[in-house]
Amino acid sequence: MTLRPAAGLWIALVSAATFGVSGPFAKPLLEIGWSPGAAVGLRIGGAALVLLVPVLLALRGRWSTVRGNALTVAIYGATAIALCQLFYFNAVQRMSVGVSLLLEYLAPVLLVGFLWLTSRRAPRLLTIVGSVTAILGLLLVLDLAGDTRLDPVGVLFGLAAAVCLVVFFLMSARVDESLPPIVMAGGGMLVASAVILVLGLTNIMPFRFVFTDVQLAGRTYSWFVPVAVLVLVATVAAYVTGILAARRLGSKVASFVALTEVMFAVLAAWLILGELPAVVQLMGGLLIVAGVICVRLDELRSAPGHEDAVVLDQPHPVEPLPRV
Repeated sequence: MTLRPAAGLWIALVSAATFGVSGPFAKPLLEIGWSPGAAVGLRIGGAALVLLVPVLLALRGRWSTVRGNALTVAIYGATAIALCQLFYFNAVQRMSVGVSLLLEYLAPVLLVGFLWLTSRRAPRLLTIVGSVTAILGLLLVLDLAGDTRLDPVGVLFGLAAAVCLVVFFLMSARVDESLPPIVMAGGGMLVASAVILVLGLTNIMPFRFVFTDVQLAGRTYSWFVPVAVLVLVATVAAYVTGILAARRLGSKVASFVALTEVMFAVLAAWLILGELPAVVQLMGGLLIVAGVICVRLDELRSAPGHEDAVVLDQPHPVEPLPRV
């Protein structure tokens, strides 16, 4: 049975919501003493194990395709998954979930700058307006004139996650169309698990587990609860629904809808952790999202048949998968 575009839109929103809970459920683990490496390693490793069987089933008769895309999958797993999540969780450890995620979502603007430098073609007016708007939003998020100072190391980690997200977009656009998306996701997680393991064993990003109870929404739960949510909801379910959404909507529209992850993450952090950015930071977050939307709309307008691009963006076999 073929799903209608409206169903794809709802699936995309579910994907954004499931990705948005990763920070709020990871932070209680970090607060009881888990290291970012341990939280990311268990999240990615657990998801890789869950996806192992579906990946093997999808690989039947396609092993030559995997060999031809081995470098792409390796870079995708190491940078777009492993390092991106490590930097994001390190930012969450030092700042609120909302601020950390808003910094990461500067990636589309950074991508515009990168493409401008490499192609030497100036972006159009709407892209420039969107980029300037997002930068102004970043200044408000940092709240440089306020009484509270953000952790500068946390800010750097958030921006590093944004850079990794740029790599994610670039690598996703260069994937062989014959490679199943679930193989890209599962293979990337296997590579990411190996990277996290090496970083942990060499003590570059040490593993530190603390098996005590955590506080979620004012109640006490076993440490296993946030771990299970991170693996099954914020990783496995999030990636699977993201793949389904992109197949229904096409990569551009699906990634556009994925911007709502910022709002879902802020909402989840408020409900689960009781944390909410300051008013000026919320205003900055809205400007960042508005700027990114302008950049996305300009991108869609430049596509063939752009008059209907936002609604009728055609599905693509391989799409930029959702992020953290």
